[in-house]
Amino acid sequence: MAEENQPVFSIEKIYVKDLSLEVPHAPQVFLTNESPEVEMKIATRGDKIEEGFYNVSVTVTVTAKLATEDKTMFLSEVTQNGIFRISNIDDEDVNLLLGVACPNILFPYAREAISTTVTRAGFPPVMLAPINFEAMYQSQGEAVQGNA
Repeated sequence: MAEENQPVFSIEKIYVKDLSLEVPHAPQVFLTNESPEVEMKIATRGDKIEEGFYNVSVTVTVTAKLATEDKTMFLSEVTQNGIFRISNIDDEDVNLLLGVACPNILFPYAREAISTTVTRAGFPPVMLAPINFEAMYQSQGEAVQGNA
């Protein structure tokens, strides 16, 4: 009986939900020697899909632009998802797992998908820096409290 109440946190499935790449100014963009300005945006989301199972997504959008011409070299976006089994854990801790632990698990997959896609498009690999999801989670919590 005691085993039934044990906390459970496990990865059930990791998958790519969406992956895209745009190179709007090809082939001319490959003739420039200018280094692009690279911008990264990230968003996370966690939803309950059924009792004890949650779907978490990390969406990473990377845009590289030529500053002098204001032209986009490439835009790549991936939505990396995971299905996680979470049970016998307090709601507050579940929110922390969905906002911090799950994105920490998914981000390396998203980073690899972006790097591989950009490389296959003919550009140098994009090395995305690690993300502090805990700080992101805390700032989102503060924003929600500020709006309350």
